[in-house]
Formats: sequence, structure tokens, C-alpha cells
Amino acid sequence: MSLSIVSNPSCFYLSSFLLYVLLVPVSVKCDELGVSDSSGSSSSVPSKIGNGYSLISIESSSDGGIVGYLQVKNKNDIFGPDIPSLRLYVKHETEERLRVHITDAEKPRWEVPYDFLPREKPPPLKNTIQKSRKIPLSASDGSLSGTQLIFEYKPDPFSFSVKRKSNGQTLFDSSSSDSDQFSNLVFKDQYLEISTKLPTDASLYGLGENTQPHGIKLYPNDPYTLYTTDVSAINLNTDLYGSHPVYMDLRNVGGQASAHGVLLLNSNGMDVLYRGNSLTYKVLGGVFDFYFFSGPSPLDAVNQYTNLIGRPAPMPYWAFGWLFGFTHRTLLLTRQMVIRADQFWIEVECLNGKFAYSDWTSLSPIGALSGISLGVIVASIILPLCFHQCRWGYHNLSVVEDVVENYNKAQIPLDVIWNDDDHMDGKKDFTLNPVNYPRPQLLAFLDKIHSQGMKYVVIVDPGIAVNSSYGVYQRGIANDVFIKYEGQPYIAQVWPGAVNFPDFLNPRTVAWWGDEIRRFHELVPVDGLWIDMNEASNFCTGLCTIPEGKQCPTGTGPGWVCCLDCKNITKTRWDDPPYKINASGIQAPIGYKTIATSAVHYNGVLQYDAHSLYGFSETIATHKGLQALEGKRPFILSRSTFVGSGHYAAHWTGDNQGTWNDLRYSISTMLNFGIFGVPMVGADICGFYPQPTEELCNRWIEVGAFYPFSRDHANYYSPRQELYIWNTVAESARNALGMRYKLLPYLYTLSYEAHTTGAPIARPLFFSFPNYTDCYSLSTQFLIGSGLMVSPVLEQGAASVKALFPPGSWYSVFNMTQGVVSKEGKYVTLDAPLNVINVHLYQNNIIPMQQGGITSKEARMTPYHLVVTFPGGATRGQAKGNLFVDDDELPEMKLGGGSSTYVDFCASVDQGTVKVWSQVQEGEFALNKGWTIQKVIVLGLSGTASAVDIQVDGNEVAGFSSVAISTSEQQLNEDSDFGSAVSSVMVEIKELNLPIGKNFAVSWKMGV
Repeated sequence: MSLSIVSNPSCFYLSSFLLYVLLVPVSVKCDELGVSDSSGSSSSVPSKIGNGYSLISIESSSDGGIVGYLQVKNKNDIFGPDIPSLRLYVKHETEERLRVHITDAEKPRWEVPYDFLPREKPPPLKNTIQKSRKIPLSASDGSLSGTQLIFEYKPDPFSFSVKRKSNGQTLFDSSSSDSDQFSNLVFKDQYLEISTKLPTDASLYGLGENTQPHGIKLYPNDPYTLYTTDVSAINLNTDLYGSHPVYMDLRNVGGQASAHGVLLLNSNGMDVLYRGNSLTYKVLGGVFDFYFFSGPSPLDAVNQYTNLIGRPAPMPYWAFGWLFGFTHRTLLLTRQMVIRADQFWIEVECLNGKFAYSDWTSLSPIGALSGISLGVIVASIILPLCFHQCRWGYHNLSVVEDVVENYNKAQIPLDVIWNDDDHMDGKKDFTLNPVNYPRPQLLAFLDKIHSQGMKYVVIVDPGIAVNSSYGVYQRGIANDVFIKYEGQPYIAQVWPGAVNFPDFLNPRTVAWWGDEIRRFHELVPVDGLWIDMNEASNFCTGLCTIPEGKQCPTGTGPGWVCCLDCKNITKTRWDDPPYKINASGIQAPIGYKTIATSAVHYNGVLQYDAHSLYGFSETIATHKGLQALEGKRPFILSRSTFVGSGHYAAHWTGDNQGTWNDLRYSISTMLNFGIFGVPMVGADICGFYPQPTEELCNRWIEVGAFYPFSRDHANYYSPRQELYIWNTVAESARNALGMRYKLLPYLYTLSYEAHTTGAPIARPLFFSFPNYTDCYSLSTQFLIGSGLMVSPVLEQGAASVKALFPPGSWYSVFNMTQGVVSKEGKYVTLDAPLNVINVHLYQNNIIPMQQGGITSKEARMTPYHLVVTFPGGATRGQAKGNLFVDDDELPEMKLGGGSSTYVDFCASVDQGTVKVWSQVQEGEFALNKGWTIQKVIVLGLSGTASAVDIQVDGNEVAGFSSVAISTSEQQLNEDSDFGSAVSSVMVEIKELNLPIGKNFAVSWKMGV
């Protein structure tokens, strides 16, 4: 038989150098996600499993919660035997947060470690079950009421619901009726299932990481599988690098919106089925540990969520500048695969040729086809023939120096230069290539860029090369830091060849890792670390040994082809669980191209349970190591993330493609990570591979300049794509990045807000306009903060963009005399020639800006100005904003100690009098820096400004004769439903020289 796989529609995309081949027998029947039982057929699996559990006793716990005891109703062996007795624990942990925890009543089960994610512990099992068994349960339903949420339960079959106390709205309901497609509670050792009913008009967001082609809003019947996987972001609706089992539910009843959040804290692989009117979790193990966050606003929900999982990490100021990285890593694009199982023949039609392979077993590290019970055949294929002219990266320091110089010549801002593993000796972590990156020359280069305020970040992969002459490996073996398989360090393959993976659950590993970071920093004073391949990625599968008598890798072909001697592992239930999640979008074995799931961590923890925590655990260890260096604020960029990763690191969205679709997808992924508590996020600008068109790169830098994390990361198999390569792209970069650097005070203040409240930096429009339902599905525009709206061009050949403007007044930040006024909200077609990005500021805001520069250090030394916005033609109104400045090298981002200043800005207009003033906290730091406000721009006024009155610290200030005031007419695109035309002016007051560290007040009259 033959199978032709064609995707999207003419390309079948391969992730991170791997080619997945799916061979499915025609006779197999599948459920919604195509999963099956261990026999390869789901025909024997009913749509509902069992009859759930009965609640047989319940009592109050000593900490203010309740503890219940559940017993299975009818046992069955589908996906394994039921756990007969469960313990239920419920507690309102705060006024806004409810916890529902369900686990085995008799023995502990795997949970996300409490030292990784600090939180309250449920009562010990042995102390609660015996007491609760003594207390009979009445036949009636019950509840536990809190300040904002109510927990209600039904005893037989057991189900629970969570309701909003203010209006009785049901937020979560696990009951299952005969007409429902889902089961009651199912709890087995390797299969957990629970569902909730949902109103069909609920808007859900979250459940990642994946690339969602339909936009930010969850789409019914799309697959949502959570299992950290090295699968490139060009694959749609597939489990990617991170696991975030949290969603936000936004509902609008009678014109009044409310949002809440739901987290299932579980690190095991899972499928989440969203049908539009229900949501079902199917999990491979662990416990049900639900947290419900009452909101009611989207910002409230994220605030409550990050209060539990950890506030986002403080970022150094330079991290908000423009970053440029380069890599030699690639991914393959094919147009079509044809598989003939009877002939073991594969035909791959590449972008520039067609190649056939006849020796299947030599291509597959898995070995015999019969070893995969699912009928899934996965092959790794040698693919350099698809690409003829290639560039492996910046192989020597002189190329890096040229890049920096060319950015400077083009007058394009640049703050950080990045190295992939080209700087390494043999691709080994924490080493330096003595030929291509000689240390004396590299240190001289770093001295030069550091003096200019620039920074240097390098990559680190978790795999440590197995090499007896390699000091990092020697010390790792001596400290016994590696993950084990049958008592020996587990062998895998990544870029340097055979590697062992550090076990970051082991305290000794964390100490050893920190020491290696220290040693490397003494060799090369890097400013941050980029941790990649930490899902963890493995070029091989199964139990591998280093081949004798041959070099591995050979050094002549692609480094991602498995060259170890490997055999498949299916002998344990951890490697071949009874339920198959939709891993990699094809039900791939969960141990494929990663650490074997029967491998063992510290204290006997199975990789099966801890797999999706691997990148998170490395992030924590890396953060600890960096922070110990010089007491400075760490900067870490991690590809793999989990719940709480934002507390330590930034994230980029992985290997994308230089296409218009990928540009559009990047917005949804970025916005989702804000909900996940990882606000410092961005995509590879202009695409990772292949080279984008000139037009696309123009449009991408216009969008990417407003990503919180803004970096051009390119693969150098494709031609060069630095922003100065094309003149038009350079112009777009100067325009868009020029505005970004003017907005750095605003962005950095937003990062302080994120660190203290969890608020995303980049936000969906519904965060600021929750009652405006037109923006619930909007994924082509976004906000920076509460009121700065970015409306990019996302279509090839377009010279305009149709943008949604929620009700109110919006002003262009590139031309503040232009704006849009809308009473009810409307779409407006905006001019957008090639070098133009439309960015508008909403009414009632005050944002701090500076004059920009080539580096953030240069920009930070320029005078400030304030932009104040009122509704168009306002005679009465208020506006507010704020500013946070600090010593950004200090580990903490907080007020106090003379190292920071916080300013609230306020403005009002009332019957012709305009006033702008400040309220300063801890002003000493800003005063010592000499920072001043030179200009105030006020938009949306009516009339003409007259003489200005100025006060500093409550005292009238004389001698401001140099202050200049001017008035300019504004042109506003208005709704036809306004009774009369809106007349509006911009007032600009210059030469103020107001100290930021002191309270000031500036006022004037508006005349006719």
C-alpha cells in the first residue's frame, strides 16, 4: 500500500530536522484525536469510561477547607485498572483563588514538585482519610462558599461545580448526563479524565504551546495536546516546546463581560478536547490539581494566576532593545512524501529535487517496524541533498564584528549580539573555539561593545558531550549529575554527538551547573544565556550506545542524523502507555526523539512524569547560576517552558518560517504567552527559515519592533537577512525600531507592572475593552500596555490595513495630529505604504517617551517627554500614566534603597483649565541621574493654549521664560453618528526642564 502525505497544501513541514512518517492501517477507527488503546484499535473503547465515583464521606479540614473520600462505582480495565479510593481536598486559598485537588487516597502520586512551584500543600493523606471515614455523608448536595467563588458538589456520581458568587454563573461543571459526550470522573494510574460543560458563547484562550491557525481564541475540535516537544512552530495545532495547561474564559452576559482562569497543575502529557460546549482533559498520570481564578477582568485573572505561579522575572533594560542572533541550525521543507510499505521505499520531493531511499532500516533509529504497536512509523532521513548552497553560521569573530559595524553604519538600533554554537569548541557547552573565536580577540570585542552599552548572549544546550577529556563532562560524572537508565547515565545525541542529560531535579546538578556557568563566565563575560533544545531534544530514540570503530557524528553530513547504535524501548508501561496522546500531531511514541520516558531522575522520579518539566528545571538552575555570578539581574531565554517559567526567563516562539502565515501566527502565540505569565516573548523576526521576501521582512520588522522581546534570529542555510541587507528593510527598521527606542521608558515601566502584577506587556484588545465583543476573536492587532494599539499589515502586496478601533479617541504616535474618533467602535482603512506601521494611543493615557538612540544606553541618556491624551475635543476629562526607573543591573526590581524611582502622572481638563502633574515615590535615584522632562504634548483639547504656570514640589517656579507653547489642529477620522464634527487640537509645551525626581504641576488655560 502507499500513502501520500501533503500538507498546507503543498508542503509537509518537518520540525527541527526530523521527518515524521505516519503509516496508519485503514481498518483503525479513532476518536476525536485519533488516539487508540495499546492494541492499535479503539473499536473496543466506549465513548464513556465507567460510571465515575461516589463521595462517601466529607468533613472540614483544620486549615479551613474540606476533605472528602471517593470510591469508584464500577471498575473497568480500559486504559488500566481504576484507582479504587480517591481523596478530595478543596480550599479557598485566597479571596479570588479556589483549589480542588484529587488524588489517590492510599498512597502519594507524582505532582509538580513543591520546591519548583512553591504553594500550599494539601493535608497529609494518612492524617485525613482515617478521620473522614468516620463521618457519614448525607445524600444531599453540598457546597463551600468563599468571598468570590462557590464550590458545589453532588455525591453520586460525584461531580463538582464552581460558581461566581456575585451572579451565580457556573464557571466549571464536571457532571456528565446521558446526552453528554464525555465521562464522569476517571482516575487510573496512567489515565485521568475529567470534563466541564461550557456555554457555547464562551470565548476561551490559552492551552499551549501551539501554533493556532484560527487565531488566539480556542477553536472547537482543534487538537490541543500538551507535551514539550522539539517540533517546529511551523506545524499547526501540534504540541510544541512548552506545556501550559491553563485557559482564560471570557463571557459576556447582557453586555457585561467577566473573565476567569482555570489551571490544571499537572506536568504529564495530556490531550485537551474543546468541543465548543465542553472541555475534556485526558491525562497520562499525576493528579487533578485545579486552581480557579475569579477575575473578573482579564487583567485580574492574570494577576491572580501569576500570584500563584510566580511573578514574571525582572528584565534588564537592554533586554528591551533590538537583538540580533544567528544560527546554523535548520529545518527541512518537503512538498510531498510517498511511502510504499511493501517495498520499504521512500520518495521525498524537496524544494529543489526528488530523492528516493530504499533502505528503510538504515534510515530509522527505531529499528524494526513491528516494535511500534500504534502502527506509527517514524523515520529520520538524511536530508542535506535538499539544500545545496548553505551557510552554517558566523564561523568566526570577524563576521560578528562586521555585523555590528554594518548595523551602526545603517543607523539601525542594536543592543545585543547573539552567538549560536559557532563560538564553541566542537559544539560543547561552556567552551570557546580557540581558532575561530580566540579568547584575546573576543575579550577585546566584548570590551568594545560593552563600552557602547551593547551586550553579548550565547547559547547553551542541556546535552553534555560524552568526552573523557572534556572538563564539564568529567566534573559531571564525578558529581553524578546525569539522568540514569538502568543505573547508567542515559546516552542521547545532540549537536556534539553522544551526550548525557543533566538531572536538574538533583540538587547536586544545580550546584554543578552553577559552577560551570561561573567557570565559563570567567572565560567569557557573557551578559545572558540562551538555553535551547531543552524539551529535551534528542536526535536518537530509545536505548543507545556509542558505536565502536566509527566516528559519530562524522563531521561531513548534517549533525542531526542519529549515528548511535539504538534499540527501541517498549518493555515498560512508561514507554508504551495504554492511552496515546496526540504527540507531535501524529500519536508519536512519547519517548520519540527525546529522553526515554522510563529513564530515572533523582529520588526515583520517572522521566514519564517529569518530561515537560525538563526545560523549566534547567531554567531554574540557570537562573540560580547567573544570579550568583556578580549579584546582577539575570537574563535567560528559554525555548521550553512550563507553568512558572516566566518567573525566571523570557521565551521566543521557536523555529518559524519566513511566510506571511507565520507572521500572522506570531501575534496569537505572543498574546497567549502573556496569559501564560511569560510576558517577555517574541517570534524570530523575518522568519527562521528560509529567507523571506524583501516585502515580508519589511512588514515583519514593523510588527516585531513591538514584540516585547524583539530579535532577528536567522538560519544561515538561507541567504543573509540582516536588516541592513535591503535598503527598504533598513528604512522600515529605522522607522519602527526608532519608535521602539523612543518608547523604551514605557516598555520598561510595563515590565515593572508585569513583575508586580503579572500584567502582560503585549495584550489582546479585549484586555482593555472586555465589553466590546468585536475584539474577542481579533488576532491581527494587539495592545502594548493598556492603550497603545499596533495595527500591522499582514498580507502580501497590501498598501493599507483595515483596523478595528474600539469606542473612543485614538491618536497616531508617528503623527500626533492624526487620529480616529469612534462612538460605537468601527473598522477604519488606514494607509500603510511599505515603510509605515500604524500605532495609535488611546484616550485618557499618559506615556513617557525619550528621544531614542542607536542603543538603549544612548536612548536612556536623552531627555523625557510626556504624551497626554484626552477624548477628541474634550472640555472635561482625566488621564493617567506612570514611569518606573531603576538600576537595572540589580537582581530585584522594586522600590526602596535609593536604587529606583516611581512616578504617577496625572492630567485633567475642566472648563478650559488643563493641568498635568506628578506624584513621585523615592525620587532620589532619578534626581541623581539628572533625568528631566523637557516636553509635554497634550492631544484632544479644544481651543488655544495661553500662558503656562509651573510648580515644582508645590512651589511656584519663576524664570521659565524659555518655555515655548504651541497649538496645532488635529485631523480626526470621525463617526457619522456624532452630532457635529469633532474639533481637536494638540498642545505642545517645550523647554520645561522638570526634574523627574520631584513633584511638578504644569497648568494653563485653553481659550477660544
